[in-house]
Amino acid sequence: MRAVRATAPLLASMSKRLVLLLMAVTSAGYLCRVAVTVVAPNMMREFGLTQAQMGTVFSAFLVGYTLFQVPSGQLADRVSARKIFLVLCTGWTLLTALTGLIGWRGFGLAMFIPQLWLIRTMFGVVAAPTYPTSGRTIAITMPPRLQARANSLVLASVGVGSAVAPLLLAPITSHYGWRTALGVAASISAAGGLLWWRFAPRQLHSPGLSNGHEATATPVGAGSLNEFAQPLRSRSFWFLSASYLLQGYLGYIFVFWFYLYLVQVRHFEVLKAASFTALPWIATMFAIPLGGVCSDAAVIRWGANWGRRIVPLVALCAAAICLVIGARTPSPLVAVAALTACTVLVLCTEGPFWATMTQLSGERSGIAGGTMNFGSNLGGMVSPALTPWLAERIGWETALSLTAGLAVVAGMLWLGVRVESQGE
Repeated sequence: MRAVRATAPLLASMSKRLVLLLMAVTSAGYLCRVAVTVVAPNMMREFGLTQAQMGTVFSAFLVGYTLFQVPSGQLADRVSARKIFLVLCTGWTLLTALTGLIGWRGFGLAMFIPQLWLIRTMFGVVAAPTYPTSGRTIAITMPPRLQARANSLVLASVGVGSAVAPLLLAPITSHYGWRTALGVAASISAAGGLLWWRFAPRQLHSPGLSNGHEATATPVGAGSLNEFAQPLRSRSFWFLSASYLLQGYLGYIFVFWFYLYLVQVRHFEVLKAASFTALPWIATMFAIPLGGVCSDAAVIRWGANWGRRIVPLVALCAAAICLVIGARTPSPLVAVAALTACTVLVLCTEGPFWATMTQLSGERSGIAGGTMNFGSNLGGMVSPALTPWLAERIGWETALSLTAGLAVVAGMLWLGVRVESQGE
C-alpha cells in the first residue's frame, strides 16, 4: 500500500505530461488536416476547380479516415501509443508536403484531381488512429472521474488546429503562395513528431492497477473475438454512436466549409474571412475542455446517466437554433456570431462523447472508439460534398436549416444512453 501511495504523485505527473503531449501532436496533425481548406480558394483559382469538385477533395480525406476507423481502433488496442503517434506524425508531414508539390512546375498537372483524391485518402488512412489511440490511452491511464476533461483537452486539438490554420496560413498564402503555406504546416507536424519522440513515455501506467503493474496494449493475437467485440454489444453504445454520427455530419460542415462560406457566400475579403473563421475555433479551444469539466461535475451531482447526458442534450439542441439564425439572417456579422456559437456548442460535446465511450468500453476503448468515430466520420464524409450540392439546388439557407434538425435528433438520442448499464 505504501508503494502505491508513493508512486501516485509520479503517475499523476506522467498523466499530465502525457495529456499535454497528446494535445501537442494531435493539434499539429489537425493543422495539417485542415490546411487544405485554407489554401483551397487559391488552388481553385489556379486550377479552375468548382465548389463541388473541391468538396470531393475534402471528402476523399474522410473516405480513408472513415473506412480505417475500426481497423485503427483494433491497432490502438494492440500497439503502443508511442509507436503509433511517431508513424502518424511522419505521415502527416510527408503527405502535406506532397500536396504542395502537385502542379508545381507542371508536376502531375494532367492528373491534378485524381492525385489530390489519392493523397487526401492516404492522409485519412494515416490520421485514422489519432483519436481511438488517444482515447484508449486516457482510458488506461486516467480514473473515470477525470476522463471527460482529459479527453476534452486532447480533443481541443480540433479547435487549436482549426484556429491556427487560417490565422497562420492565410497570410502566408496571400504573400508567398499556397505551396509555401502547406510547407509551413508540414514543418509544424515534423516538430510535433520530434517532441513526441523525445518526451513521450515508453510505458503507460494505470492508476487503477494497485499492484503497480503497467498497462500495455494487448499483444497481437491476444484475446478472443468475443472479448474484442464486447463493447459493441451495448445498446447504449449504439445510441451514443448514432448521436455522434449526426454530430459529425454537422461539425464537418464547419471544418471544411465555414471559411469558403464566408468568402464565397457572405462575400468577406480573404483575410477578414480568415479572422472570422478562427473565432469559433479559438472559442472551441476553451469550450471543449469546459464541456468536459462540466460533464465530470454533472456526473458527481446527478450520477453517471444524466451527468453524461445533460451537456450534449442541451448543447446540440441550442446549436440547432443558432444554425437556423446564422443561415437565415441578412446580416453577415450576425451570421458569423450565430454560426460561431453553433460550432462551439457542437464541439463542446466531444468530451462527454469520448468519456462515455471509455466508461462503456474500458480497455477495449480502442475498438469502441474507432467504431464510434467511424460513425462520426461517415456523417462527415457525406456532408462536405452533400452540403454544397444541396446549396446549389435549394440555397444555403434551406440546406443549413435542414441540418439543424439533425442536431436536435443527435441531442435526443442521448436519452437512450445509460452509462451505468454496460452489460445490457
